Amino acid sequence: LFTWKADQAVKIRLGDVSPTDMEPISIVTAFRRTVEKHGERDALCHKENGAWVKMTYNQYYTVVLKMAKIFIRLGLESHHGVGIIGFNSPEWFISNFAAIFAGGISCGIYTTNSAELCLYVANSANCQIIVVENDIQLQKFLSVSDQLTDVRAIIQYKGQLKEKYDNVYLWSELMKMELSEEDDEALNNRIKNIAPNKCCSLIYTSGTTGPPKGAMLSHDNLTWSARVLSISEGTSCEEVGVTYLPLSHIAAQMIDIYSSLIVGSSVYFAQPDALKGTLKDTIKEVRPTIFMGVPRVWEKMHEAMLVVGRKNGVFKRNVIKMAKKVGLWKAHGNCCTSCMYGLANKLVFTKVKEALGFNRCHFLITGAAPIMKETMEFFYSLNLPIREAYGLSECTAAHTLTPKNHLILGSVGMAYSGVQTYLDNPDSDGCGEVCMVGRHVFMGYLNEEAKTRETLDAEGRLHTGDIGKMDGRGCLFITGRIKELIITSGGENVAPVPIEERVKETLKCVSNCMLLGDRRRFLSLLITFKCEVNLDTLEPLDQLSQPAIDWCHSIGSEAKYVKDVLDNKDEKVKKAIDDGRIAQVNLQAPSNAQKIQKWTILPADFSIPGGELGPTLKLKRPDVLKKYGDLIEKFYSFPGEN
Repeated sequence: LFTWKADQAVKIRLGDVSPTDMEPISIVTAFRRTVEKHGERDALCHKENGAWVKMTYNQYYTVVLKMAKIFIRLGLESHHGVGIIGFNSPEWFISNFAAIFAGGISCGIYTTNSAELCLYVANSANCQIIVVENDIQLQKFLSVSDQLTDVRAIIQYKGQLKEKYDNVYLWSELMKMELSEEDDEALNNRIKNIAPNKCCSLIYTSGTTGPPKGAMLSHDNLTWSARVLSISEGTSCEEVGVTYLPLSHIAAQMIDIYSSLIVGSSVYFAQPDALKGTLKDTIKEVRPTIFMGVPRVWEKMHEAMLVVGRKNGVFKRNVIKMAKKVGLWKAHGNCCTSCMYGLANKLVFTKVKEALGFNRCHFLITGAAPIMKETMEFFYSLNLPIREAYGLSECTAAHTLTPKNHLILGSVGMAYSGVQTYLDNPDSDGCGEVCMVGRHVFMGYLNEEAKTRETLDAEGRLHTGDIGKMDGRGCLFITGRIKELIITSGGENVAPVPIEERVKETLKCVSNCMLLGDRRRFLSLLITFKCEVNLDTLEPLDQLSQPAIDWCHSIGSEAKYVKDVLDNKDEKVKKAIDDGRIAQVNLQAPSNAQKIQKWTILPADFSIPGGELGPTLKLKRPDVLKKYGDLIEKFYSFPGEN
C-alpha cells in the first residue's frame, strides 16, 4: 500500500462501487484520450506583447513529446527527478508532462526558495534536469553547482543567458534540436514501462514544521482525483481557468494542470506580477468559469471591496446592505422569496460579478489554510459562494469540499465520493486525529521510511496530524493541529488557530497573529497590523493599509504607520485592543487557561521574505518563535527579571 522508493509500485486501492472501481490510467493515457477528443480546443493561453497566444491540445501534446525526448537525450534516467522553478507558464506545464512521459518524476520547486533549499530539494529528488524561468533562478543553482549530485543539464526558458555555462541551455535553442528515430524509440521504451501505480510526481511539503519532505504521487493518485473532481462538479471542456498560484503546490497543480487536462479545458496564464495587483485585470479579461484563491487572496478582495463600498452614497449603500441580507438568508438555507432574491440579483449581485470578472464563474474555491468566517459570509452575501476545500499534498489536494450554495461556517465540507474519513482516538467532545482512506492517498515520502510509516499505518490510512470533528451530516470541522497544540504549564490543551481567527475577526486592523503559551503559565499573543507591501519584494512596509487606518480612525486614533502603534504609544489603540476587543475574544474562552493575558504589536507584518510565512502563506510557528524569542521571553519573565 505504500513505499518510500521512487522505482517501486504500490497496490491501487480499488473498490467495488463507483468511483472506487474506476479504471486506473496513467497520465500518458489521460493525455492521449484528451487529445483524441479535444485536440483542436485551446489548451494553454499566454500573453506576448499584449496579445493572447493560444496552443491547442494537439500542439501541446506534440511539444510535450519533443521535450520528453530532449530530456532523455540530456541524460534523464527513469525514476529520476526533473526540478521546475518559475512562475506559471506553458513551459512549466510542458516540463511537468515531459518529465512524466520520459519516465522521470516531476518536481516543482518554490520560486521563493533560497539557493540552499533549492540544493536540498534537487538532491533529495535526485534531479538530473533542472528547468528554470530566468537568470535569477538559474543563479541559485549555479551558486551551489559543486554540490548538485545528479544534475546533468539546466534549461532556462525566459530571457537570454548572461554568459556561457557548461550544461546550461536555452529552451528556445533546445526546441530547434533535430531528433532521430532513436529518440522516438527511447521515448517509446520509457512509456512502455509507465504504470498507473508508479510515482510520477513529487510534491515537497512547505517545511513549516521541519525539513521539506517529498510526497510521492502516483499516476493513479492524480488521474483518479482529477476525474472524481470533474464528475463531482460537472466540469467540462468548456471551462476556463486562470493559473497564478504556485505550481509547486498540489492544489494549484490539481486545478490548473490535471483537472484541465482530464476534461480538455482552457487555462490562461496570469502575469508574473499577478499577486502584486494585475490578477484582477486578468480575471476581468478572461472571465474564468473556475477560480481558486488561497484565503489571503479572498481576504484582499474583501478588503478592497469594503474600501470601494465606503465611497458609495447613502442610498447605494443601503441597497447593497439590503441585497447582502437577502444573499445571506439564502446562503444559510433560510426562506427567501423569489421576488426579493430577483431584485437583489438585478440591483447588486449581477453588477458585482460583472465588475469582478466572475459573471461566468460557477466554481469558486479556497484552500491551503483557514479562511476568515467574515470573508466567507461576505462573498456568500453577494451570491459568490466560495467552496472551502480541505486536503494536503499527501491526499493529492482535496479530501473534502463544502456543499454547493450552502454556507456552513467553520466546516471544510464533506468527503468526496469514494474516500473515507476516520477520527482516530476521539475525545469526549468527539475530536480526534483526521485520518483518510482512498485512491487519493499518496505512495509515501521519498527516501523517508520512518516518516512514511509514521504517516501511513498498516491499513494504508493517512494520519494527517489535524484534529477534527464531524457533525451528523458528515461535515468535517478542523479544530486544530497536533503539532501546533499548545499545552500550558497547567496541563490545559489549547488549539491556537480558532483563537487567532477570533482575534482577526474581532480586530479589523489585524493582519496576522500568533498565540503563545506552550509549557507557559498563561497565553499571550503576537499581533501584526495590516500594512502596505513593497510590490517588487513583497516585503511589508511601515505604512498602514487603508482598512487598518480606517479602524484606527473609528476609535479616534490618527495612526498611519506601524511605528505609531508600537510599544503602546497610542493609548486609544491600546485601550481598543486591550479593554474592548481582546476582552470580547476572552469572553468566548471555555476556561481561564484559554484567555489571552498579554499581547504586543510587532514592528512588521508576517511575510515570506521575513521568514514567518511559507510559500503557501502558512504560518511557520517555529521560525516566529526563534525570530521573536527575546520579546517572547519578556512576556513570561517575573517583574524584576529583565
